[in-house]
Amino acid sequence: MTWWAVVRFLHVLGAALWVGGQLTVSLVVLPLARRLLDGERRGQVLTAVGRRFGLLTVAAFLPLQLATGVALAWHKGVTWGMLAEPGYGRTLAAKLLLFCAVMAMAGAHGWASGAGRPRPARVLAIGSLVGSLGVVLLAAALPAM
Repeated sequence: MTWWAVVRFLHVLGAALWVGGQLTVSLVVLPLARRLLDGERRGQVLTAVGRRFGLLTVAAFLPLQLATGVALAWHKGVTWGMLAEPGYGRTLAAKLLLFCAVMAMAGAHGWASGAGRPRPARVLAIGSLVGSLGVVLLAAALPAM
């Protein structure tokens, strides 16, 4: 086991926790909260879940993904110029752009939820989840360098 295997493991673990968390909230927590809780209690629970997930994202997930992603790119010798090249570079560039879009949608979702705008919040949450799955797909599609 090398140091770089640990760094890659942490990067994959962070992605799994982020996307897994989104799927858990969407497929498990939301349906149960809608079915079992009255409107006021449901709002309190979902707000608390969203705040906790957002805090974990900002405090742990995002720094972990950025640090390990930059370290892995450096280890592989990725340069800014390589991001325009076919194969690994363009796939990585697409992954990075989609990741930035997902983070922007997730942040906007938090704002819309807090501002009492349920329809935009829902659209942004779905967009963030679909985009996150796209990031994972692009990561899996990265060719060997």
